[in-house]
Amino acid sequence: MSGDLDTQYPDAQSSPGLALWRASSAWQKRIRTALAPHDLTHVQYVLLASLTWMDRAEPVTQRDLARHAELDVMMTSQVLRTLEAKGHIRREPHPQDGRAVALQPTPRGIELANIATHDVESADTAYFAALTPAQRTSLLAGLQRLASHPQNPIGNPA
Repeated sequence: MSGDLDTQYPDAQSSPGLALWRASSAWQKRIRTALAPHDLTHVQYVLLASLTWMDRAEPVTQRDLARHAELDVMMTSQVLRTLEAKGHIRREPHPQDGRAVALQPTPRGIELANIATHDVESADTAYFAALTPAQRTSLLAGLQRLASHPQNPIGNPA
């Protein structure tokens, strides 16, 4: 133990939370760099890519999109306004619910989502190349388990 910090870990390198923080910060920096040429923040990208990915045979509402992306509904609303102002999505009257709007990516938004996805996936590939395929599989399984554990709810107040 160093200094006055009362911790169970003998050193900072032994803390799984700190390791996750550092790895996540490094990964997020790569993603921000990949998205910068597209004038998209990470959250804007997630919502645009999610909307482009989702089956839109039935109208997609803001609440549907927030749930799919596991984001807060109010934050989703704010980000959607920005995406709409940039011409990447459209809000249209919902055909069955007068209080809701249906979301659609514009053709320009679909094109951007696909180009940005290529760059994001390239950044992922480069970042995770430090791991063997078996380590990547194990990491993914561990992260999915942590995210789905009942004591670790993501907590989308939708």
